[in-house]
Amino acid sequence: MEARYNNIRTLISEEKLEQAIKEIDEIIAQDANQDTAFYLKGNIFRKQQDWQNAINNYSLAIEINPSSPAKDARDMCIEILNFYNTDMYNH
Repeated sequence: MEARYNNIRTLISEEKLEQAIKEIDEIIAQDANQDTAFYLKGNIFRKQQDWQNAINNYSLAIEINPSSPAKDARDMCIEILNFYNTDMYNH
C-alpha cells in the first residue's frame, strides 16, 4: 500500500490532481479505514484552496487515526480561514 501512496504523492507533486483523486477514491472504495487516503485527499483539496473539502477529509482521517498528520493540516486550514474571515470583516 505504501508504494501506491508514494505514487499518489508523486501525482500530487506533478499537479495531476484528478488522477490522484481517482487513485485515492479507489483505495477508499476498497477500505474506508485508510486514514492516509483521506489525508492525501485533504492535501489535494488544500492545494486547490477548497478549504471545506480539505477540512472534511482531514477530519475523516483524524476519526480513523487520532495521531494522523491530518490533525496539524486541519488546524492549519482552520487558521487560514480564520485569518481570511477576520481580514474580510476589517475592510
